[in-house]
Amino acid sequence: MKIQDIGEQGLLKILQRFCPQEVIGDDAAVLPILPDQSLVVTTDVLVDNVHFSETTTTAKDAGWRAAAANLSDLAAMGASPLGITVGLGLRGDVPVDWVEDLYQGMTECLKQYNTPIVGGDIVRSPVITISITAFGQVFPQRAIRRNQAKVGDAIVVTGVHGASRAGLELLLHPEEGKNLTEKEKQTLISAHQRPKPRLDILPLLWKVLNSINSVNSTNSTDSTPDYSFPISGMDSSDGLADALVQVCHQSRVGAIIQREKIPTPQSLEHWLQPDKILEYALYGGEDFELVLCMSKELANALVRQLGNGAVVIGTITTDTNVLLQSKNEKFPDQVLNLSQGFQHFGS
Repeated sequence: MKIQDIGEQGLLKILQRFCPQEVIGDDAAVLPILPDQSLVVTTDVLVDNVHFSETTTTAKDAGWRAAAANLSDLAAMGASPLGITVGLGLRGDVPVDWVEDLYQGMTECLKQYNTPIVGGDIVRSPVITISITAFGQVFPQRAIRRNQAKVGDAIVVTGVHGASRAGLELLLHPEEGKNLTEKEKQTLISAHQRPKPRLDILPLLWKVLNSINSVNSTNSTDSTPDYSFPISGMDSSDGLADALVQVCHQSRVGAIIQREKIPTPQSLEHWLQPDKILEYALYGGEDFELVLCMSKELANALVRQLGNGAVVIGTITTDTNVLLQSKNEKFPDQVLNLSQGFQHFGS
């Protein structure tokens, strides 16, 4: 059965099953926000054969990735999710089952974070597009922004990089990775098809921050200790190098990154040369980890809490460049930039 067989209203009746009944039926959804919190809004658009294709991504996986991308943006802002709306551009000959699978994939991702689909829109389009707007909430003093990195801050990444790009390569070229076990291959492919937004980081981050603030308050002679929020950052969905450069540019600082500290999947060592592993980690994108700049004390405490690939990879400097350096000068310094990563209108 095709969409053109049931029409707009028929498709809407099917898709409404994926939404809470109490928020469906009006012109807009009404979402409550906790007192003293700010609304956080982000929008992401995915286009067929640009962000996903039937060669590498099922409809369910496309739905998961679409939801995960928006939840990752909320996590990068320090926000907890409230709900999402979904705008679909569809051809009339798209099977209804494909759209249902798309929503099933979104739902499978969203339910892990208690996040509902609260509305959306469908239109006819010559190219399949998925436009998601996600809503979250955050205490204003806890909003993570790109322009707050300070000289001397440690730079934390919350997990390995390069897995998603490696998984995509295996999907495009199944003959690759002959030295990998089936489990290693599936782990890399899953990193590409079903990335996990790092909303799980936030409770641990607040816990560590509160603990340090409590100790500092106890030891201070000042009756009004500073509780300002000392963290800057973003997610690495467009690549680790992109995140590092963007944060430094917005904060008007530079950074020194230790090449050997960048966490990558150990399995890649059985398959790729070191330079290719580094390329995947820096410029592969879609790993959906967080890149955070904070005091060394807070960074070390957070890394101990997280484990699983979380590590301090560098330091914020007064320079204007983001330099990749190697231990014992084994490799020459490299200036990281945005030109090697994916650009929608690049040549």
